[in-house]
Amino acid sequence: MSLRQQFSGIPRPVLLLGLGGLIPFIAGAVGGWTLIEPLNRAAQDMQVAYAALILSFLGAVHWGAALSRPDGARHWGWMAWSVTPALTAWVAIMPPAPVALMILMAGFLVCLAVDIRAVQLGLLPRWYLGLRRVLTPIVLICLGATLLRLT
Repeated sequence: MSLRQQFSGIPRPVLLLGLGGLIPFIAGAVGGWTLIEPLNRAAQDMQVAYAALILSFLGAVHWGAALSRPDGARHWGWMAWSVTPALTAWVAIMPPAPVALMILMAGFLVCLAVDIRAVQLGLLPRWYLGLRRVLTPIVLICLGATLLRLT
C-alpha cells in the first residue's frame, strides 16, 4: 500500500500533528548517536520521557473513545485497557534506559495490536489505523536505534 493510500481519509490536523510528533523520537535517536557525552545521554533520556508520554496518550485515545459512546464508560475491559499504556509508561521510566526502551517498544507494539482490533470492532475510525501503521514503525525504529546505541 502506498503512503498516499495509507494517509487517505486521515484528517489533515491529525496527520500533520501526528507526523510532527515524530520529531522528538527522531531527534532522540539522532542526538543519541551524534552528540558528545553528556548531551547524547540527555537526548536519549528525553526520548524515553517523550515515548512514555506518547504511550500514555495512546491509552487516552481509548478512554476518550469509550466516553464518547453511551455505555462505553461502563465497559470495564475497554476502560481498563485505556489506562494500561499509562501504567506501562510509568513502569518504563523507572529502570535504566535500555530496559526502559524495551518496555516502551513492547508497549507501542501492544498498543498497535489493540488499535487494530478496536478498528475491526468499529470502536475507532478506520483512518486511525492508517495513521498508526505509519507512525508506530518509525517510533520503533527510533527507539530501537537508541537501544542499539546504548548496548
